Amino acid sequence: MSQLLHNIGLSCIVLLELASTLQAADPAVLAAEKQRIEVCEHVAPSVVAIFSPGGAGGGSGVLISKDGYALSNFHVTDGAGKFMKCGLNDGVLYDAVIVGLDPSGDVALIKLFGRDDFPHAKLGNSDACQVGDWTFVMGNPFLLATDFQPTVTYGIISGTHRYQFPAAGNILEYTDCIQVDTSINPGNSGGPLFNAAGELIGINGRGSFEKRGRVNSGAGYAISINQIKLFLDHLKSGRIVDHATLGATVSTGSEGQATIEHILENSEAYYRGLRYDDEIVSFGGRPIGSTNQFKNVLGIYPKGWKLPIVYRRGGETKEIWVRLRSLHRLSELTATLQPKPMQPKPGPRPPGKRPNKEPKEGDPEPPQAKGPHGPPPPPEQLKKFYVEKPGFANYYFNEVQQQRVLKALANWGKFDGAKGTWQITGTIGADRKYETKLGDTVAGLVIPELPGKPAEAYVQKYADLTDIQDEPPGTGGLLTALSHLRLLLLRGPKAFTEFYYLGSEPFDGKGEIVDVLVAGLAGAESHWYFSRETGALLGYDFIRGENQDRCEIRIDSMQDLPSQRKFPKTFRVLHGDQPTVIYHIDQLNLETPAA
Repeated sequence: MSQLLHNIGLSCIVLLELASTLQAADPAVLAAEKQRIEVCEHVAPSVVAIFSPGGAGGGSGVLISKDGYALSNFHVTDGAGKFMKCGLNDGVLYDAVIVGLDPSGDVALIKLFGRDDFPHAKLGNSDACQVGDWTFVMGNPFLLATDFQPTVTYGIISGTHRYQFPAAGNILEYTDCIQVDTSINPGNSGGPLFNAAGELIGINGRGSFEKRGRVNSGAGYAISINQIKLFLDHLKSGRIVDHATLGATVSTGSEGQATIEHILENSEAYYRGLRYDDEIVSFGGRPIGSTNQFKNVLGIYPKGWKLPIVYRRGGETKEIWVRLRSLHRLSELTATLQPKPMQPKPGPRPPGKRPNKEPKEGDPEPPQAKGPHGPPPPPEQLKKFYVEKPGFANYYFNEVQQQRVLKALANWGKFDGAKGTWQITGTIGADRKYETKLGDTVAGLVIPELPGKPAEAYVQKYADLTDIQDEPPGTGGLLTALSHLRLLLLRGPKAFTEFYYLGSEPFDGKGEIVDVLVAGLAGAESHWYFSRETGALLGYDFIRGENQDRCEIRIDSMQDLPSQRKFPKTFRVLHGDQPTVIYHIDQLNLETPAA
């Protein structure tokens, strides 16, 4: 009995000491714990559990807007299909549809339906991340979130600006990504990486797994949110989007510098003066000291963006602005959408059994299975939100964006009745008069004779639309560029064989962010730039063909015309390295007989 009383006494002492220790807990530790709990509670409603129709597989995602747009991985949605089910921690299972795809960057945009006030994450600044920062991963690992309550893991950033080559047999390339020791497991793919403040700084995608199973090894990788921001409007276009290439390859020199190893002679970089063995000093405003740094910067941009390059040759430093080329052919991108063997929903493995093929380190989680009989038909109410078209993930959303941007042209007035030949008169520069006629079958430009300057005349016929000339020479095809403007105002998108919303980009590489529409006709294209702030058409580029310098038209001022119409008063024409030419329009006559 005495021994029992002794033991009870000791236990009471231990409990009193433990209680005293708890009472003396550092207030900072308790405050940090409270903050973590509050952050998790705050962001959890934005985390999406994605399930393939039929429940055969799935992954994770995160809402980024109140109208239901959410981010995930390409390899998650590729397995889930065009329509999917998405659970939120309010306990509701929502219908969703695919919007846009980035197969190379492993990003997908989807849209949830069912409410117009979805909880959503705040986008952070991934460039502000530092090694050692605390991070949260939330999602649906091993498809455990069947109650739609996301699993949370906690850890630190292990590395920033990581580059990972595409795995064998695919085009997936992780550039400028964030490495974390925060646990990322199969099913976490597509889900959010949050910083300590609950801001979205990345989309989880890859993990380095142990060689004998899909077990987290403490090295996970997230696509930076700053890269995704650059692609977001492209993804909202409903397209299958592509990344960029310079048209040149870079190698690391003996002293660690990044130098041009090969360059295509038909690339814009070559046209602007870049040559073999030039040293890249900075690219896109970021200093470059190695091949990996160059690939990291190059990989975060969509094709077609215009960026500054500073290079050094023979001790002399120069800066050029170069428009980036497509990294892949469209056929390469669409090939990633073809049916392929997919991993079924994770389940217990029979004792002693091993999978036929072990995952390789750095591989993303494979797409999930679509079920034994393929995906079920989409919900009837969602069918109208999906339009199939080659080259698009979902053309429906492109049509939505086209209509939004084209509303700005209504301010120009109605031109649909002006079907005759348009006659434009004015001056080039200070005093050189000109007259332009734009018709359905021919366009012409006449510059009268001046003392010491002979008369000039240029003609572009449209009987053979494949024979678009550089008329007048050195402009990049100004006559056809002006004809594209006439067609757009006269007939709208129907005037072209191809018309779509591209996305957004900085105007001329360094100006405001603009919406971009693309019009195609007989192998030529025009890219139309609309201000995001005012909706105004700021200008457009005309491209006669592949690897051709653009005819760049920039609208400086507008004027009022009769019949409540508006038209440019002054515009600039730029072509390659040629001097800028200013055109003044004194009169536009829309009533001349048809040519």
